[in-house]
Amino acid sequence: MQFVYFASVREAIGRDSEEFELPHDVATVTQCLDWLAESSAQHKTAFADRAKLRFALDQQMVQGDADISGAKELAIFPPVTGG
Repeated sequence: MQFVYFASVREAIGRDSEEFELPHDVATVTQCLDWLAESSAQHKTAFADRAKLRFALDQQMVQGDADISGAKELAIFPPVTGG
């Protein structure tokens, strides 16, 4: 699965995207974040306050409990503010 990061998430991780083959038992967005947070200190920091994160699976906004089966891309970003 392709992971795409924006704004403060991208800054914390140090890259704008990366690709991983997920374990078979990772089935939701939240489980993806749990699994990724274990991969590095940067990921753990980026996902520490999940209430401040938004997600899109294949460019469709979803909640943390969304099923990822069949998805090709998960975008992770903070809420967007206007001005």
